[in-house]
Amino acid sequence: MQRLIIYIAFFCCGFLFSQNEQLADEYFKRGEFEKALLTYQKLNDSKRSSKYIYKIIETLQQLERYDEAQAVIEQRMTEINYPALLVELGYNYQLKDSMALANKYYDQALLKVEERPSYTYGIAKKFEDHSLLDRALEAYKKGMEYNPDFNFNMQMARIYGEQGNIELLFSNYIDYIEIKPSFLSNAKRAFSDFVSENKENENNLILRKLLLKKLQSNPEPFWYDLLSWLYIQQKEYNKAFIQEKALYKRSQESLSRIIDLALTTVQENEDAIANAIFSFVLENSQDIDTRLTAHQYLLEMAIKNAQNDDFKAIDEEFQSLFQQYGKYEQTIALQIAYGNFLAFHKHQPKAASDFLKKSLELQLSTFQEATVKLKLGDILVFQERFNEALIYYTQIQANLKNSTISQEARFKVAKTSYYKGDFDWAESQLKILKSSTSQLIANDALELKLLISDNKDEDSLRTALKLYSKADLMAFQNKTDESIQLLDKILNDHKGESIEDQALFMQAKLYEKTQQIDKAIGSYQYIIDNYRNDILADDALFYLAELYQNQLDQPEKAKELYEKIIFNHEDSIYFIEARKRFRMLRGDAIN
Repeated sequence: MQRLIIYIAFFCCGFLFSQNEQLADEYFKRGEFEKALLTYQKLNDSKRSSKYIYKIIETLQQLERYDEAQAVIEQRMTEINYPALLVELGYNYQLKDSMALANKYYDQALLKVEERPSYTYGIAKKFEDHSLLDRALEAYKKGMEYNPDFNFNMQMARIYGEQGNIELLFSNYIDYIEIKPSFLSNAKRAFSDFVSENKENENNLILRKLLLKKLQSNPEPFWYDLLSWLYIQQKEYNKAFIQEKALYKRSQESLSRIIDLALTTVQENEDAIANAIFSFVLENSQDIDTRLTAHQYLLEMAIKNAQNDDFKAIDEEFQSLFQQYGKYEQTIALQIAYGNFLAFHKHQPKAASDFLKKSLELQLSTFQEATVKLKLGDILVFQERFNEALIYYTQIQANLKNSTISQEARFKVAKTSYYKGDFDWAESQLKILKSSTSQLIANDALELKLLISDNKDEDSLRTALKLYSKADLMAFQNKTDESIQLLDKILNDHKGESIEDQALFMQAKLYEKTQQIDKAIGSYQYIIDNYRNDILADDALFYLAELYQNQLDQPEKAKELYEKIIFNHEDSIYFIEARKRFRMLRGDAIN
C-alpha cells in the first residue's frame, strides 16, 4: 500500500511538472515573456536542466535583458565544459550590437572544433539555431577536415537548401549517398522539393549533370537508380527505362523495378514505351505470373487502341495464351480480361457470360470467385439483365463482408438500381458507402448520391433523371453516339433544370473519348460560364485545363484555368494537383 501511495505521488508530481512546462511554452508563444521566465525559472529550480537554462536565456533575450542572459550563460560555463555555450555567449553580444566580441566568441568556438572534432555537431547546431548558417557550415567543414571519419554532408546539404544554393545541396546529399547508399530514398524525398516535371528547369539540369558525372567516375547502381528517378519526375520514361535496363543487367536479380516503371507508363497513357518495357519483361522473365501480367497489359493496351479490324488478331492472341498457359486458376485474371473483351469490345455478351461461368467451375479462392462474379455482373448490366446482375453482386457482399471488393459490389448494386430507375433504393445504398474504407468508392458513392438527391425531387415523374441514367448506361455499354444524342435531348427538353450541368459534363467526357475536342471545350466552357458556383465548376475547370495542356499544347490557357481552381475552389479535390501544375507551367521548382 505504501509503495502504491509513493507511486501515485510520483506520478502526480510528474504530471504537474509536465503541465507547468506546457504552460511556460504557451506563455512564450503568446509573447508573455515575464510569465514564461518565472515559470521556466521555477522549473529549473525544481529540476536543473540545460533545456530550461536555454529557455531562460532565450526568454531574457526576448525581454532585452542581455546582461542577465550573459550572467546565466557564464554561470553555466563554470558548471559544465560545453563549448557550444561560446556560441550562445557570442550571440548574446551580437544582440547587444557588439559584433567584435560576438565574432571573438564564434572564433573561439570554431577553435574548439579543431582541438576536439567531437564538439562539431553541438557547436554547428547552436550556430544553426541562431541562423548563423555560414558559421555552421564552417564548423561542419572543420569537423570533417580534422576527423575524416565524420560525415556532415546531410547537415550541410540542409543548410545549403536554406541558403538557396541548390547545386551544393545536391552535391552534399550525393556525397552522403556514396558513403551510405541506404540514404537513397530519403535523398529522393529531399530532392523532390527542388526538381519539377520540366526537364529544362535549372535544378533538374544541375542534378542531371552531377549524376552523369558520378556515373562516369564511379558507375554504382545507386546512381542509375537516382538518374532513373529524375527521368521519371520529368516524365522521360524512355530514358528512365535505359537506366533501369542498365541496373537490371548489372544484377539480374529482379524485374520488379522495371515492372513498376511499366505500370507508371500505363497510368500515364504512354503506350509506346509501356509496350517496349513489357516486351523486355517477356524477353527476360521465366516466371509464369510475371509473364502473364506482361501479356495481359500488352493485350489491354492493344484493345484500347484497336479498331474493329484488329479484334480478330487480339482474340487469336488470347487463344494462343490460353493454349500455352491453360485455363486454370493461375490464368484467372487473363480469363476475366478475355470476358471483358468479348462483352464490351466485340459486343458478344452471351459468349462472355458463358466463358466466365466455366471459369467459376475451377478451384478458385473466395476472392478469385468474387472477381469473376463482379465481371459477370457487369456483363449482365451491359445486357440490361439487371436482376441477374444484382444476384451476383449480392453474393459477393455475403461471401466477403467488409472487404474492398464487397464495398465495390455494393456500389454496383446501387449503380444497377440507378440504371433501373430505382433511385430511392440506390440512394439508400450510397449513403452507407459514403464512409467506405476505399476513398475511391466513397468518392464515387458521394458523387452518385448527390446526382440523385439533387435531381429526383425536381420532377415528380423524374423524367430528366431517368433519361440521364439511360444515357449513363449507354456510355457504360460503349454506345457513345447514342448516349450523346440522348444527352442532347435532355439539354433541349430540360434546359434550365438542375440536371443540365451534369448532362453537359457527361457529354464533354464523351466528346473527349471520341476526339471531338472542340465540342468538349464548348461543353466545359458552358459549365464554367453558367454554373460557376455549382458542384461541377471545378471539374470543368480542371478537365478543360487538361485539354489545353495535353491535347492542344496551349499552356497559358491551361495555367489560367488552374489558377482559377487555386483562388476560387480551395476545397476542390483538384486543388493540390492544380496548384502543382500551375507552378510547373509557371516554371517553379516543385514536385
